[in-house]
Amino acid sequence: MIRAAVIGATGYAGAELMKLLINHPQVSHVAAATRSYEGIPYSQVYPNFISLHDDVCLAPELDALADEYDVLFLSLPHGLASSAVTEKVLSKSRIIDLGADFRLHDADTYEAWYRTSHHGRALLPRAVYGLSEIYREYIAGASLIANPGCYTTCSILSIRPLINARLIDSSSIIIDAASGVSGAGRKAQTSTLFAEVNESFKAYGVANHRHTPEIEQELSIHEKITLSFTPHLVPMNRGILATIYASVPDTVSLDDVWTAYQEAYSDEYFIRVRQPGDFPETRHVRGSNFVDIGFTIDERTRRVIVIGAIDNIMKGAAGQAVQNMNISFGFEEKSGLDLIPSMPL
Repeated sequence: MIRAAVIGATGYAGAELMKLLINHPQVSHVAAATRSYEGIPYSQVYPNFISLHDDVCLAPELDALADEYDVLFLSLPHGLASSAVTEKVLSKSRIIDLGADFRLHDADTYEAWYRTSHHGRALLPRAVYGLSEIYREYIAGASLIANPGCYTTCSILSIRPLINARLIDSSSIIIDAASGVSGAGRKAQTSTLFAEVNESFKAYGVANHRHTPEIEQELSIHEKITLSFTPHLVPMNRGILATIYASVPDTVSLDDVWTAYQEAYSDEYFIRVRQPGDFPETRHVRGSNFVDIGFTIDERTRRVIVIGAIDNIMKGAAGQAVQNMNISFGFEEKSGLDLIPSMPL
């Protein structure tokens, strides 16, 4: 049994983490830490936790929390974790960072895309990119795990097997992805008000979204990849649907694509590959840690079209963080995550 603390527990991902950890069979105690609600019972912030977690929110002081908790989940805006995580903290507790600070291998790339200084350059070599199905052997026992972004998780897992099998022209990749509004976080801002989002559909971060270098980094398996990535905002609470296009040679068939996915994911519980032409929807994975992937080949254009779906708050954030915790501590990987998607409602 371990003890866990969530720093930034009152955001959407933090609240989802609290739900998962409170019900986790290997977690004996969970603490919520937050600057905004320090000293206030957590169940006053989220009344769905009444009688389930009435403890007051703690101060988000990593050094002090590391003395008492085996794992600290950081659900913070970018730029904060690289200042707060130190060698001393890592010597006492494991860190799973849901932010962007330790995802990119190169600090200069991080600073260029996030327009802020990176204060933890010395720790970057210790950080393991927490894409569970790809880096499982490195996550096991790791003390600093960089939980991937939501768009990146969906995009990378959806197309990576075809790059790895050299079935596509890696210079032709285009990713169009759409996210629910929870992806923008819980902070109040005009762009995510109900009246601004409802009955509308928009692209944002066009040609400059911060998840782009993360996707390129993790897809550059055989060679450096440069791709087009455009995110969109959908007036729904949660979910990501990524539609990915890439050119394929005339010699590549649907069977070849199917074989590549089976070789990559046939033993992966949380990745469900559909039969050719059967495409997922976000509601098929809502409230779960699953990744659903569908594909076909457009014979007229000789492009493969891959569609991936995840719950951005689960597999795109809290669910994958718990999956990484399970791997890191040697628990059963789906422990606390064996959830059926909440479809139809």
